[in-house]
Amino acid sequence: MSGKILMLILDGIGDRSVKELEGKTPLEAAETPNLNRFAKEGENGLMDTIAPGIRPGSDTGHLSLLGYDPYEAYTGRGPFEAAGIGMDLGPQDVAFRCNFATLEDGKIVDRRAGRIKEGTEELAEAVRDIDLDVDFKFEKAVEHRAVLVLKGEALGGGVNDIDPHETGTGYHEATPLENSKENKRTARILNKFVRKSIDVLSDHPINKKREKEGKLPANVILPRGGGKVPELEDIQTKHDLNAGAIAGIPLVRGVCSLSGMDVIEVEGATGGLDTDLDSIIDAIIEGFEDNEFILANIKGPDLSGHDGKAKDKIDFIEKIDSSVGKLRELEETYIAITGDHSTPVTVMEHSGDPLPLTIWGEDVRTDDVDEFNERACSNGGINRISGGDLLNILKDLADLTEKFGA
Repeated sequence: MSGKILMLILDGIGDRSVKELEGKTPLEAAETPNLNRFAKEGENGLMDTIAPGIRPGSDTGHLSLLGYDPYEAYTGRGPFEAAGIGMDLGPQDVAFRCNFATLEDGKIVDRRAGRIKEGTEELAEAVRDIDLDVDFKFEKAVEHRAVLVLKGEALGGGVNDIDPHETGTGYHEATPLENSKENKRTARILNKFVRKSIDVLSDHPINKKREKEGKLPANVILPRGGGKVPELEDIQTKHDLNAGAIAGIPLVRGVCSLSGMDVIEVEGATGGLDTDLDSIIDAIIEGFEDNEFILANIKGPDLSGHDGKAKDKIDFIEKIDSSVGKLRELEETYIAITGDHSTPVTVMEHSGDPLPLTIWGEDVRTDDVDEFNERACSNGGINRISGGDLLNILKDLADLTEKFGA
């Protein structure tokens, strides 16, 4: 009888040795009896989401985990963000992921405007009134994030990021990555959009109120990750699986949606540190009523990694651990617990460090590993694999593959 598959993706879980933790990683320093039990009863190893030393984005990382070649399938982050919040994309449209950010004296002082949460819909309404000489859609996403879609013909997706990806410097001018008239047009429109976003946001009542309260204003929009919608083979065709996805962040929801997965709505799954982990676990269990394969992304560890906060990362890992034990109730299910990339608190950005991986199920070949962390899993029987191979391994364990050859 065929089994079922769960990929539990702990976003940004991997880390490096942290001096303040006496050389341990946050995962090693955390108290994780449930994750450790999965490791003790499972088979363990390390995983390079794309390839050794390659720093994956969450988008390219999830593409690889779903068995797509990110070097062929990836067209930019923007289209996945747009799909993740339900925006319609035509084949000629160009989408950008955006941040509400803070500009002072011509320099970016905070790329997330103090991680703004309230008032972004009012700010987005003001941005929608900008005159751009082209049709466009602009929607807020989670917290400081938003999405811009330029609509129509004669637009190119090959422009650089306006977001400088650092503070203390000015934002970048958009320029074509390849010298085509379509890319030049997109660059001109994007530069105009950013200048006008400053005009409409600088004196907006929401920002005046924030400044009075000592908060950073969201007075500029920083686009990045532009691209046109990719052509992905439907996952049902590619893997012959009924597949569902659970994710609090639009980016991962968009990757899964564009691959043809059923995106399962979970009340309280915010993608932030306040996400409702118990509701996510319950939704996973219920989701197997209709699906053979579920991918569930839990974002929290990545946020603490980006903020460089080891203690917060430990605390959230322990919250995860307190919830995941219930997954042991799943019958005839093979569970892979890993991440989509490492986000070391000492780096505060994604890295190419390999991830811990545990595969748990009734008849897996257990090894001598009894803890779920980077160093312990390196001694496991899976050894070191590519993320692009993980789903095939799980399908084979669940008896969901066909023999190759006679």
